Amino acid sequence: MLSAAPRSRKETAGALSLTAAAVNAQGRHVEALAVFDEAVPFFEKVFGAKSAETLALRCNRGQVLAVLSRHTECERECADVARTAAQGRSPAMSLIVTAAQNGVVYALNGQGRHREAEALARDTLAGPVRPGRAGVDRLALVLLLGLARSLNGQERYDEALAVAERADELRRTLTEDLRRPESGTVELIMGNAFLGLGRTADAHAAASAAHDACLATFGPEHHRTVEAQTLLARLTTT
Repeated sequence: MLSAAPRSRKETAGALSLTAAAVNAQGRHVEALAVFDEAVPFFEKVFGAKSAETLALRCNRGQVLAVLSRHTECERECADVARTAAQGRSPAMSLIVTAAQNGVVYALNGQGRHREAEALARDTLAGPVRPGRAGVDRLALVLLLGLARSLNGQERYDEALAVAERADELRRTLTEDLRRPESGTVELIMGNAFLGLGRTADAHAAASAAHDACLATFGPEHHRTVEAQTLLARLTTT
């Protein structure tokens, strides 16, 4: 792929990044990871290993690893990105640190290390994540969602619902393009919390809403659509 297109190196890098993001958004995560694996060494040659461009790409790659349940690899990758980006002083590097820490939160939840995930999510939310900027608000949203998931994992369902409601309020302030990647997530978290509280009717309504949103946005093969379908299946046997 790298030698096929007659573009400049930076244009080729941009094309790789866009391709990886587009394929990932369609739920084709294995294919997306292959593109990221191709892109990272190319970005390192074009921009440098410690550049914002390369670190942001690696952070996105880490998120794909988590979706593929390769949580240990995701944790390692995102933690390394956060450490490296923390050496920079630009606003872009600060955002990358926060995004990478969110990746670690996701990975910790995926490993069942919910207390660690909660601690990191709270610590990151108490840091430079402040509302009022689109990119920052988007990061605050996903951190709140990670926090809510960690609370569900600890069976602290009332707290999870409260955090999910905060996340939903923030989500409603975002533009559609920033809301779209998290379609169905709030409803999915609420569905699990309601189930834990024994509120099966509320759980079914939330799970159905999550499934409808994910199916419409991502299609049937996306990991979140599958997660919502799994929750619905659990509810039919509860």
